[in-house]
Amino acid sequence: MAGGKQGNNKKGYRDNIEELTLNNEDFRRVLYTGQNIQLVLMTLKPGEEIGEEVHEDKDQFFRFESGTGEVRINDKANPVEDGIAVIVPAGAKHNVVNTGDDPLTMYTLYGPPDHKDKTVHKTKAQAEKDHDNDEYDGKPTE
Repeated sequence: MAGGKQGNNKKGYRDNIEELTLNNEDFRRVLYTGQNIQLVLMTLKPGEEIGEEVHEDKDQFFRFESGTGEVRINDKANPVEDGIAVIVPAGAKHNVVNTGDDPLTMYTLYGPPDHKDKTVHKTKAQAEKDHDNDEYDGKPTE
C-alpha cells in the first residue's frame, strides 16, 4: 500500500485550536503527540515567563491568541500579540515572557515531541518540579 502501512488506523487530531487556546488556564497542556510533532497549549500569567531554554534537537512554532509579550531568541526581543506566529529554530536560546496585564495564551508545536503525551502542568511551579519526569518517552497519542 503506497504512502503508509497497511492497517494503519491512526485518526490524527482535529479541534478548534483558537477556542481551546483562549480557554486554557493551564501553564502547559499537551493535546496531541505524533511520531514527529507535538501540539501543546500554554498560558502565561501577567509577568510570567517560560524560562530561558535551548532545544538542541527540535524546532518550535508558537501561535499567540491573546495578551501581549515577547519571544526572546538569542537575546533579541520579538513582540507578540494575537495573530503573531514565531518559529524558534533548534539550538537557539529562547524565552517567552508575558509583558502585559492579561494572560498570554498560545499554542506551540514541537518537532520532534518534547513532553510525555497528555502532560498537564497547572502552574509553572508544577512544570519546574516535574521537569525531569515529563520528558518525552517515545509514546505518541496513537
